[in-house]
Amino acid sequence: MLIKAEFQCSNTHWKKCPEGDLPEFSFIGRSNVGKSSLINAMANNKKLAKTSSTPGKTRLINHFLINKKWFLVDLPGYGYAKVSKKSRRGWSGMSADYLLNREKLMCTFVLIDIRLTPQKIDLDFLNWCGENQVPIAIIFTKADKVKAFELQENIKAFENKMLENWEDLPTRFISSSVKRLGLEEITEFIENTVKRLSADKK
Repeated sequence: MLIKAEFQCSNTHWKKCPEGDLPEFSFIGRSNVGKSSLINAMANNKKLAKTSSTPGKTRLINHFLINKKWFLVDLPGYGYAKVSKKSRRGWSGMSADYLLNREKLMCTFVLIDIRLTPQKIDLDFLNWCGENQVPIAIIFTKADKVKAFELQENIKAFENKMLENWEDLPTRFISSSVKRLGLEEITEFIENTVKRLSADKK
């Protein structure tokens, strides 16, 4: 599914983000989870979101207008980055304020590196979203980096850890930016949500 993406703006505060009625879908994850690569693959544009060998490059709330129907929002990640603790707190606060206050936010896609065992920082963030009623879906990234049986084992291990605190698990996707795995399913999920919102307005 071809996406036409246009960069709109970068901001440091949720109140400065675009006004209007267009729904927003945000993407967030631990540093080096492959967020920028996923966004670029979805948009068929390798230069849309900044990628780097240095983790933690996203430092602003970035809005991209998709097909003139909805906003894809690239949020500063959480976790390791080679910057001061004060800077990391600033980015985390920026993202948290956006997630808690943005009325047009329909879903936040939380990216999880499926090569790793369940990470406390990811689980803590997901639990925080649940406690604050932030609507989420999970994208397991870098599926091309593990064998099929490892993929399923790692997903099951992560789900089991989540079930220690969750009664019902959120929607989950398996993705690979390199193989373009899962991109159509993620986009279809968003487009269907946008269609339902449009139908509800009529």
